[in-house]
Amino acid sequence: MGAPPGYRPSAWVHLLHQLPRADFQLRPVPSGFAPQEQEYQQALLLVAALAGLGLGLSLIFIAVYLIRFCCCRPPEPPGSKTPSPGGGCVTWSCIVALLAGCIGIGIGFYGNSETSDGVSQLSSALLHANHTLSAIDHLVLETVERLGEAVRTELTTLEEVLEPRTELVAAARGARRQAEAVAQQLQGLAFWQGVPLSPLQVAEDVSFVEEYRMTVMSLLVLVLSWGSMGLEAATAVGLSDFCSNPDPYVLNLTQEETGLSSDILSYYFLCNQAVSNPFQQRLTLSQRALANIHSQLLGLEREAVPQFPSAQKPLLSLEETLNVTEGNFHQLVALLHCRGLHKDYGAALRGLCEDALEGLLFLLLFSLLSAGALATALCSLPRAWALFPPSDDYDDTDDDDPFNPQQESKRFVQWQSSI
Repeated sequence: MGAPPGYRPSAWVHLLHQLPRADFQLRPVPSGFAPQEQEYQQALLLVAALAGLGLGLSLIFIAVYLIRFCCCRPPEPPGSKTPSPGGGCVTWSCIVALLAGCIGIGIGFYGNSETSDGVSQLSSALLHANHTLSAIDHLVLETVERLGEAVRTELTTLEEVLEPRTELVAAARGARRQAEAVAQQLQGLAFWQGVPLSPLQVAEDVSFVEEYRMTVMSLLVLVLSWGSMGLEAATAVGLSDFCSNPDPYVLNLTQEETGLSSDILSYYFLCNQAVSNPFQQRLTLSQRALANIHSQLLGLEREAVPQFPSAQKPLLSLEETLNVTEGNFHQLVALLHCRGLHKDYGAALRGLCEDALEGLLFLLLFSLLSAGALATALCSLPRAWALFPPSDDYDDTDDDDPFNPQQESKRFVQWQSSI
């Protein structure tokens, strides 16, 4: 398989692709990207379940710690206001949790930015490919319409003008046949016309998913960091399998969705010398037909105009149409070459398999640090609350305050003794 220009699987792709995979029965599963197979789906779900295992273990640890802290600590003597020991440990635990949370937030922002950049690059490549395919369809339609109009008007008028000269009429009819042949050949070059799969729609869907990922995934991280980590881990592993050898899957999927022949898809996805241009024969025949039309029009201009001056106007119009057709033809030759669309394919892979995958890994680290910081904070909170002494609402009252309950009590005792 020919790799797109500038794309090589990164070290992260190779590392994640080499991780062992197993289904729910713990049977080994090949690491080839096959999302339609049940065993491969189970393998990715098992990767996501590892984060659930981490969540369960952390909850068990927190529960055991809190039970031990609440039920197994020695009773405090009555009236004791001495703070419980361990204040330094609680302080450092809170500091570590705060630092881990700050580092995790920074890493999360970087990972989210890298993922967004990768998805944006993928969308840009799809939009550029859509522009190329639309330009091919537009040029083919415009050229065929121009040739059809020339056949119906100028060539018909020319045949009527040259009717007294049989050999000139035959030349005009030969130009008509060549123009019709060129139009027929060019119609086969608009290979994407009528295909249900639109790169523009795919780009819009990708942007839609990315917009909700920045919202939904952020909420998921806040609600359950372990759940987000499991989803990111499964996505990263599956993406690494895809990026290790993307050509077969993309080629087969595109062929199923579009119904295009494997020759056309292989030419654009692989773009190497081993795959020939499937449109080369049509382009060659069209080029020869245009050259024949050009020579026939030159011959008619040289032979017919001196005898039939009224033939000059349709001949000039035909030459103008021929020049525009040749210009469109050269643009079609450039657009139909595999370099442009193959470059877009490579840019899409780089955005998905480099920036987006790296961003997912940083988001995975962010979720891990967030979960660790949350667990540390939960374990530190009971000891932290225990360090706060119970408040006395009357400690700050003035002894001379007549509304001080202590002064009221003293005055009541003095009144009883005086009686």
